[in-house]
Amino acid sequence: MLTLEEGRRAVRLAREALTAYVNRKEIINPPDLTGVFNERRGVFVTLEKNGELRGCIGYPRAVLPLGRAIVDSAINAGTRDPRFPRVRPDELDEITIEVTVLTEPQVIDGDKKTLPERVQIGRHGLIVTKGMYSGLLLPQVATEYGFDSVDFLCQTCLKAGLPVDAWLDDDTVIECFEAQIFSETSPNGDVIEKMLPACDTR
Repeated sequence: MLTLEEGRRAVRLAREALTAYVNRKEIINPPDLTGVFNERRGVFVTLEKNGELRGCIGYPRAVLPLGRAIVDSAINAGTRDPRFPRVRPDELDEITIEVTVLTEPQVIDGDKKTLPERVQIGRHGLIVTKGMYSGLLLPQVATEYGFDSVDFLCQTCLKAGLPVDAWLDDDTVIECFEAQIFSETSPNGDVIEKMLPACDTR
């Protein structure tokens, strides 16, 4: 778990990385990253402009130290999300930044038909994998769009490029994860933590 101060540093780091790359094509390497920022963690950086998504990219699994993963994710969210044009320098002061730090995903075992009973909106983020197809939705997506658990499973399948009911297939793997979410309240504004309970797949 990150402290609020570490969460604030994570969001500031994402903004520093995005700003340096958009303005100067510079990939920053801050020398003062210690503690949790040197631990391998999954993370996503989400950009919003005027309340609308402007980019979201990250690492679902703990493959990089958190600090490096935040820098890469911030740059990629702003310049390599295929759904959006690259962020322009004049947009930086209009964008709010959110950093979501993930726990390692856990497989949800058991009867697929009972999955909706075990997926808890506001608690779980989901990863759906079938063969070469994989899709992820963060926990806040379900609450922001008013999904119930069936909707959430179906939408994650769609994100993976699969049929909406692919979560029922025996060879589809469903994983959940927990998340800590730190977000600016306004562009360059205060950073708060959006609280989410722990994940329980029993």
